[in-house]
Amino acid sequence: MWKGYNLVMERFEECIFTNMCLIRKGEDILIQIRTKSDWPGVTFPGGHVEKGESFDDAVKREVKEETGLTLNSAKLKAIEEFKSIKGEDRHVILLYESDDFTGEITSVGKQEDKIMWIKESELFNMPLSDDLDVMYKAIVDDKISELVYYYDENGEYRKKFV
Repeated sequence: MWKGYNLVMERFEECIFTNMCLIRKGEDILIQIRTKSDWPGVTFPGGHVEKGESFDDAVKREVKEETGLTLNSAKLKAIEEFKSIKGEDRHVILLYESDDFTGEITSVGKQEDKIMWIKESELFNMPLSDDLDVMYKAIVDDKISELVYYYDENGEYRKKFV
């Protein structure tokens, strides 16, 4: 202990990092159609950041694992954060965008999921995963840096852009 200081150890909340990347090729964007019951529908490739892994390496690895594409670079566009339903963990989703990749899409991802290019204008005609519409807005709108989910003073679950 340092002289004059009383150090207090406190428990910090658990933080879970994930990522998602909007990949562009001309007027097309790459989508993933998830069939898994925890978050079904159209989304963008991404996944968990592994312990000790840099955020940049994680988004490149996830895109490679799920699509077969090699990301050369991706730009962090915004972050999304929310508490788990039980309120014990904080989840941070790093939202990226890229048009800098090599390769062709392959079926390297989960066999039940489908990866495909669509016209960006068709996105909102598809069955989107919960809140993909607001995540998309956070990625494409340069005035937004965060998408935050929180409980208001009445206990209602809300979201806001920052």
